[in-house]
Amino acid sequence: MAAAVEEGPGLLYPVDMKGTNPEVIAGTAMEYYGKLLEESSFAPELFSVPGREKVQLEASLMHFLPLYREDSKCKILVLTDPQDKTSVLALHLHNSWWLTEDVLKTTDPFREGLRQVETFAERIVLFVLNCIIFGMLERSLACDALFVPHPKKERAKIFWTRGEAVAFYTIKGKGSLCDGLTSQCYLLPVLDTMFVRRKFRRRGLGMKMLHDFCQTFAAEEALGLSCPVSADMYRVCQKFLEIHPEEQPRLWEVEAPGDWSQRVSIWLKIQLEQNLPREVPLGKLQDGKLGQSNEAQKNERDGRFPKSMASLEPNSVAEEFKCEPEDAFDLQAHEHVVQMPQNKGSKKRAREPPLDCDPKHFRPLP
Repeated sequence: MAAAVEEGPGLLYPVDMKGTNPEVIAGTAMEYYGKLLEESSFAPELFSVPGREKVQLEASLMHFLPLYREDSKCKILVLTDPQDKTSVLALHLHNSWWLTEDVLKTTDPFREGLRQVETFAERIVLFVLNCIIFGMLERSLACDALFVPHPKKERAKIFWTRGEAVAFYTIKGKGSLCDGLTSQCYLLPVLDTMFVRRKFRRRGLGMKMLHDFCQTFAAEEALGLSCPVSADMYRVCQKFLEIHPEEQPRLWEVEAPGDWSQRVSIWLKIQLEQNLPREVPLGKLQDGKLGQSNEAQKNERDGRFPKSMASLEPNSVAEEFKCEPEDAFDLQAHEHVVQMPQNKGSKKRAREPPLDCDPKHFRPLP
């Protein structure tokens, strides 16, 4: 098995490979991990990371992370940084280790702009952007939003530019279930989560995604943005609605499921901002929470998820929107122990961290 993938003229990145199958990805990863445990006495393989010393491929640095919120069986094997075990260096895909940045790349010239997430390989890209890039690497210390993976059937679009996935947004469709705990369904389309990578901010990508959302549901009289909406998000909405006044009566800040008693006009709140004290920002969140959904707050009250991510130390915020967070991983606390196939006499076991957080919608954007 290749420990690292070298770039070359004929290289295909994971998202470009045909026939990416979740069972095969999980099966080869489990087989590789079990073999690694059995051969722990041998000299470990080395993984090349640009700009630093090679990393030893040790079982203690590896974790199985759930790809989907509601499906704990579909998992991805990841390699964490020995210098910072809250940070993911690579993912095990197609029987090789791939750097996180390479998982976000493509050689397909037609994969440009906003593209609907359709394949399993694209679901992996969405997972990396959401849970690894934002949840672990580019999340500000000041950001209190937490992240979990999106549901398997979550409607999503990824923004591709020059061969790289740089942003995404997801939608709760009209008529879709609000959560897995009730029978309530959304009464209007809702822009649920959005994120733009740090190095691609200030390029209008958030505006483009908001415009795409409005155009996708051009026939709908009302569109929602998950409550609560941050002050940064309101600034983006203000700029967008000034350019597109025809959208002013359509955008609402909504709580699920979004009936009229659960909607607030975004344009009206923008107009009222001038009458608010400057120390009280328009999009100030209740209890100081950054973009945490009603579902997440309920989970927190019920003790299903933690209130913070003290064990993670990310270092950035998302761009232009504070969408409902989809909660991040704690790679160290509360690990599950998974029994691996072993040779007789072996006592080593695989450790597998669960999801340790809570969901919500809008990502923080400056």
